[in-house]
Amino acid sequence: MLRLAIAQFKPAKGDYAENLARVGRVLEGIAGRKDQPDVLVLPEAAMTGYLLEGGVRDLAVSAGTLFEDLVAVHERGGGPPIDIAVGFYEKWRGHLYNSALYATLGGPSAGVTHVHRKVFLPTYGVFDEERFVEAGLSVQAFDTRFGRIAIVICEDAWHSLAPTIAALDGAQLILVPSASPARGTQPLEETVARPANVSRWERIARYVAEEHGVWVAVAHLVGFEGGKGFAGGSVVVTPRGDVLVRGPLWDEALLEAVVDFDEVGRARADLPLLADLETRLPHLIDSLRSSERTKVTFDPSVKKDGRTGGRTDGQIAAADPLAMDCALVERWLLEFIRAEVHQRRGFEQVVVGLSGGVDSAVTAYLAAKALGPKSVGAFMLPYRTSNPESLEHAQLVAKALGIQVRTIDVSSAVDGYLNASEPDADPSRRGNVMARARMIVLFDQSAKLKALPLGTGNKTERLLGYFTWHADDSPPINPIGDLFKTQVWALARHLGVPKEIVEKPATADLIRGQTDEGDLGIPYAKADRILYWLLRGFRPEEIVALGFTAKEVGLVERRLGATHWKRKLPTVAMLSQTAIGDYYLRPVDY
Repeated sequence: MLRLAIAQFKPAKGDYAENLARVGRVLEGIAGRKDQPDVLVLPEAAMTGYLLEGGVRDLAVSAGTLFEDLVAVHERGGGPPIDIAVGFYEKWRGHLYNSALYATLGGPSAGVTHVHRKVFLPTYGVFDEERFVEAGLSVQAFDTRFGRIAIVICEDAWHSLAPTIAALDGAQLILVPSASPARGTQPLEETVARPANVSRWERIARYVAEEHGVWVAVAHLVGFEGGKGFAGGSVVVTPRGDVLVRGPLWDEALLEAVVDFDEVGRARADLPLLADLETRLPHLIDSLRSSERTKVTFDPSVKKDGRTGGRTDGQIAAADPLAMDCALVERWLLEFIRAEVHQRRGFEQVVVGLSGGVDSAVTAYLAAKALGPKSVGAFMLPYRTSNPESLEHAQLVAKALGIQVRTIDVSSAVDGYLNASEPDADPSRRGNVMARARMIVLFDQSAKLKALPLGTGNKTERLLGYFTWHADDSPPINPIGDLFKTQVWALARHLGVPKEIVEKPATADLIRGQTDEGDLGIPYAKADRILYWLLRGFRPEEIVALGFTAKEVGLVERRLGATHWKRKLPTVAMLSQTAIGDYYLRPVDY
């Protein structure tokens, strides 16, 4: 029997010493208990945080250094011997790795038992590990005081080969330290709402356990790093594929389970898949090495109608791709706001420009829920031509939430410039000046109140370039920036935003009579879905086949491509080997 504990851990980004102290406190908390765990497992990159970019070389330590530091904090806690598995960035022979250490702390068996270096380094989406660390070259099990164990790190487990090698090498328990940013808000047929990749992680753990007849323990990171949320949901799975214990979402926790290694033999006897593999493996390897390969194939030419090689309607889910679990999104964004405002940036208050529209209303509702109404300062920033209804709706939000609200008219500031210097400016330029004037006020109030500005722009506006550069999209954090407009409306209904605000036509209220959909030339309901499919890599003709017109798809595609520059920081001519963002890659979110 092995008493296993998983510390679902929220590291202090970039602070090795603080995280070492936190691990010490975990060890101290379990020391001396009658049922003290035999093995404590912490997540991937627990000693530093995961998304370090170029900071890896500053914070990586040798396995020997980490072991000595862990011994020191364990001795201060005065606990009996315990084994520990912990993820860290490692320096080894002049190279950098994403590694996990397994060691015994205290007693005659004290020492480092094993170091696993992550083999599969993700380099897609938000991931760029191969740029900062090297890949490990082996997966192997190792003997401990309790039984034979193996470690695979995060994506290693997503490739069936790595757990298979571990099981073939005699592993009875596979430990999986993970730092997997949460992704996926679609409703799932589950009793507990959770991000899609957390659900997938559990499925992977169950498949690995059942196929190989091994115990599997996945230790997930929690917390936020630069807007990427690590949701938790750690699990321990039996050799029969049953979830024995499951961690909470978003919060630190200590999960405990009793691992009975005798279950391994019983599970493998009932389902001898591993034994079958052992007998067939030599033949499979011979097949892989065979010089007789199949004939090379290639794709045919694509016909003018685009049908050959394209996806069919049947390959696209009939369900609404933008449907989401609003309760899950709410919890996710509340945790994001708390993490970004308090923990990362050290602010106690925020300021929001309250326009009377649905985007700013949703942002205000989220901020008030996350931080409390007294920590939210709302500002109505009308111009003389603003619709009075906008002010009324902004007041509705402020009253409903009990937040502080102040009206600052920007007319004199805007007119002072335009009337004196640019009286012939067209409506578009005037609207941009208004937007920038409002942001000047918001940032100045931020400095006065020592409060962090919150952005209110949605994903649709950002992708279509429908915002004023260095104005609407300039606040340092934006809770709703990854939600399409139609998703913002759905979240607004869930949060209880007044019906008058949710159902009125969307408008920036910069020009009298202007509406968003009138400016864009397409309803949000269509634009959002076209954008969704374009971002998934579908070709225009494939999207047309889903029921949109070629004109609609072309309009959205052109705006998406033509406004990409607005979503990036200024382009700087690279002249040196320390160019910021190209070579100087220290993280900006420590």
